[in-house]
Amino acid sequence: MKRISQLLFKIMMTIITLILLFIATVYTVNLVSSHSEQKRLERYGQQVSVDGKQMNVFMHGEGKETIVLLPGFGTASPVLDFKPLISELSPYYRVVVIEPFGYGLSDQTDKERSSTHITNEIHSALQSLGIDRYMLMAHSISGLYSLDYVNRYRHEVQAFIGLDHSVPTLSEQKVEKSDIMPIQWFRNLGFARVQLKLTADPYEGLPYDEKSKEQLNILIRKNMYNNTQLNEAVSMYSNFQAAKQLTWPADLPVLLFVQKNHPVVHEWVTEHKRQIQHSEYGKIVLLEANHYLYRSHSLEIATKIKEFAGSRL
Repeated sequence: MKRISQLLFKIMMTIITLILLFIATVYTVNLVSSHSEQKRLERYGQQVSVDGKQMNVFMHGEGKETIVLLPGFGTASPVLDFKPLISELSPYYRVVVIEPFGYGLSDQTDKERSSTHITNEIHSALQSLGIDRYMLMAHSISGLYSLDYVNRYRHEVQAFIGLDHSVPTLSEQKVEKSDIMPIQWFRNLGFARVQLKLTADPYEGLPYDEKSKEQLNILIRKNMYNNTQLNEAVSMYSNFQAAKQLTWPADLPVLLFVQKNHPVVHEWVTEHKRQIQHSEYGKIVLLEANHYLYRSHSLEIATKIKEFAGSRL
């Protein structure tokens, strides 16, 4: 029995040693790779000062009308991710992409990620650039923040354009601060890089050049699970609850692009239609696409926007 116990102890210690060695290897590889990647990262856009920190903003196009683009949750590089859509819109509009704190090349922040704080920061960035008249276009969770934004800055917003945006009646699950601690450990030890190695390329087969995809992958690894985005996840449930009290102003032109067949939420189209039922200028366009419909349907979206803006603005 003593020999068996000693053998089991040695096996257990060997297994523990191998696990620790694997963790140390993952951590070291991630550290070295991250350092190397930051040297290859190419800057874009311009930095504006917001709340004592630097927020990255990208502007392209010379059109008379301005479209301000806001990203969905966790988008590593809004500017590069929106690239196909920017290319289609920029011949006709001035396109302004905001990279909120924790996204793209913007700084992180410890400030609570409430809708109020996020929209205040976006508005401050636009004010710094002297932009005070524009159409607001938002993907996913930014559509929820846009409800708050439009109701406070209606005099500036000419129209709202939703890209499969979140609606208050279809709330995300509540995330507690204690829930994000394991994710922080997972990220800090370098396992987020392993996770990305095991997942499919989200840009495969889409109109992104190799250089853009390389830079996107660098920024995905840089920003994935950062503290600002994790804090945003913690605030998400309360942001949904607060948005339930809001509606689009009746006189605001609203154009919604929505995926026709949501893989999980059967009420997805119904709830989007309900959001514009009292709008004087509300229109919904259903697309055979996934949640990131602007990646695959940028030309169709740009065409519909030109038609809509031409008739409503």
